[in-house]
Amino acid sequence: MIGIVSYGGYIPRLRLNRMSIFQEMGWFAPAIVMVAQGERSFCNWDEDSLTMAVAASQDCLQGVDQSALEALTLCSTTLPFADRLNAGIVKTALNLRDDLLTQDVTASLRSGTSALITALNSLREGTPRSHLVTAADKREAKAAYFYEMWFGDGAASLLVGNTDVIAEFLGSHSLSLDFVDHYRGSQNKYDYMWEERWVRDEGYGKIIPAAINGLFQKLSISLDEV
Repeated sequence: MIGIVSYGGYIPRLRLNRMSIFQEMGWFAPAIVMVAQGERSFCNWDEDSLTMAVAASQDCLQGVDQSALEALTLCSTTLPFADRLNAGIVKTALNLRDDLLTQDVTASLRSGTSALITALNSLREGTPRSHLVTAADKREAKAAYFYEMWFGDGAASLLVGNTDVIAEFLGSHSLSLDFVDHYRGSQNKYDYMWEERWVRDEGYGKIIPAAINGLFQKLSISLDEV
């Protein structure tokens, strides 16, 4: 059996009340009052995607034999270094051994799920036998946009393997469609967002059901069995 062996997470302690955002920017964008409930997390001055990934991984690896770990993948769209192995820094901070496969997966919000699927499928081939996948993001949004309310900083880690499995991996199904709901150029600080109804109706409303149905067909299961 292969699947998830352990999990961990990290959310920064600092919080920003969404109503405070509205009180400052509501004069310019009154519609954001619709999502001005609760609060969002944000990094302290000394936190970034790397430090959050380390914290989430420490949580994930509690009580785990770290000497058996054979691979580490770091996933993020907000890595601090453009040309340096960020996963190697995480490996060092976790005091893991040097003969470890380390890699960065970036440039897409799907990087976390893509890396997880790759790690699980690799387990079926027999190597690596234990793989830590960690994802972290510290995304910025333009002031007075809905995304300023929605974005929150944080990290999550999953250890996958073939022993002591707590969630079995049965299979996956992927669709690759160049549907542009948002993007951020290499020289840009903020994402460019498309109109929300377009994203909902043509994106989520059509692509996600097709992916779910494809998975059910591949695994020969029905919705009632989930």
